[in-house]
Amino acid sequence: MRLLIVEDDVQLGSGLQTVLHQRGHTVDWVQDGIAANHALYRESYDLAVLDLQLPELSGQELLVRLRSNKNPIPVLVLSGRSQLNDRVNLLNCGADDYLVKPFEIDELYARIKALHRRNRGHCSPQLCIDSLCLDPNAHTVTIEGRQVNLSNREFRILQLLMENAGRVISRSQLEEALYGWGGEIESNTVEVHIHHVRKKLKTNPIRTIRGVGYIIG
Repeated sequence: MRLLIVEDDVQLGSGLQTVLHQRGHTVDWVQDGIAANHALYRESYDLAVLDLQLPELSGQELLVRLRSNKNPIPVLVLSGRSQLNDRVNLLNCGADDYLVKPFEIDELYARIKALHRRNRGHCSPQLCIDSLCLDPNAHTVTIEGRQVNLSNREFRILQLLMENAGRVISRSQLEEALYGWGGEIESNTVEVHIHHVRKKLKTNPIRTIRGVGYIIG
């Protein structure tokens, strides 16, 4: 997943970015509502983790703006407010889930994965195409019952392709999923990762559509 963290608390924001990156995701982090609004307008994210108490533009104002502009991105709100009317108000404004601070990182991560599955239309976290199965929760890939060990970036490429089975995914879309802001991308990076995935699978379920991108299924 490519995630956007919107949090003005430096310690919390930096910590979330580090932990989620360690768990295999591309994570961008901004510290105010205006920067978040610009990022969400320019970039494509799978999910946003949004604090309410933000400078420049509050989290609630940003959320209302997103939904009024028909932006469907899943939003997990973080807040110190625990009253029922606060939670109901945020959900009515367009939040997809709500987590009260302080929280455990494992619960946050479980909620992120659940929202992502729901948004992709997957009730079960496991993705399967014929004998190829990928489990995002366990971070495992098997084909014909054989386990395949992929690097984080190889896993993310295969996951994105399997989540969009039957659709062509462009190289630029794959690059966005693999690298956050400031990440250096060599011209053949995606091709190299695709080559490694094919070699490790010992088969070729990923087809190259020349000049367009890649497709699986």
